[in-house]
Amino acid sequence: MNVSAHTSDSAARTTPEPLPANIRSVQPGGGMCYAIELAWGKWRRWWLQTFRKGYLADMAEVREGNDAGAPHPVLDPRDLKFCRNLCTARWAPEHDRFAGRGEWGIARWGWAELWLMALPMLALTVGLAFTSVWYLAIATGIVFLWLVSFFRDPQRRVPTESGLVVSPADGKIAEITKLEHHEFIGGPAVRIGIFLSIFNVHLNRSPLDARVVRLRYHPGKFLNALNPESAILNENMVIGLEENAAPYRKLIVRQIAGLFARKIVCDLKPGQDVGRGEKFGMIKLGSRTELILPDEPGLTIATRVGEKVSAGSSVLAKFVTS
Repeated sequence: MNVSAHTSDSAARTTPEPLPANIRSVQPGGGMCYAIELAWGKWRRWWLQTFRKGYLADMAEVREGNDAGAPHPVLDPRDLKFCRNLCTARWAPEHDRFAGRGEWGIARWGWAELWLMALPMLALTVGLAFTSVWYLAIATGIVFLWLVSFFRDPQRRVPTESGLVVSPADGKIAEITKLEHHEFIGGPAVRIGIFLSIFNVHLNRSPLDARVVRLRYHPGKFLNALNPESAILNENMVIGLEENAAPYRKLIVRQIAGLFARKIVCDLKPGQDVGRGEKFGMIKLGSRTELILPDEPGLTIATRVGEKVSAGSSVLAKFVTS
């Protein structure tokens, strides 16, 4: 390897900014289900420490990193759900006994909501089905199915051709706007806005192979995502990314809460690498996601306003480097 070339490439990279003080969880906005799940985790850790000491010893032996920075002890992989971005603790896939949960077709960040909302709705549906007002079970059954479908996590085929930028969210293209200058991009930019209805998959995926160099969480309002002011005033998470390959372009993915979507999930941390199409978070219950790209020669926008797109598989833009 040419040492001088390697040094030049390293010098061209951006130093990741520290995690802001107001991001103390992968779900910084908190929430009722979040609080209940944290309480359950506290009880579960007490039970493990009291009755499963052998299991904990096995987990400690294969754990990598440490839980410094986490708000609670990290005893097994389940304890990382809300603090993965705060510490270095991790388990290799072969040692993670709970990794299979990610293959059940349901977003792991939505399990608590399903237990606390969908299961009671299912019980109500079954109960109504055996009463004189059985027809009401149709309505409650539809609500149950919708709740389950909202947190679905379908498989996606991620394109591998170089230069492609895939959609960070499912939904409909609501805006394609040229910006004269964007501070993070460092020049002209193009903003692509995606509206997610309550019927869309709400998992977010990385648009390309990149490194996380900036995270900014902004508490705010919860206006309807169709309201233009929602993009400015609503709670949002700004994710600054930098390509992992020269010319190391910068781009932004912005998660924006909506009228019903009040909880943003982002489990990224500064300096982390994410692959194209890799899942990194979600917005719960109807929202908007923005993708901001550098507007430079060689950029081709491959979508249009009104087009329906799928996270990780739909191509929104392409960079051609001469």
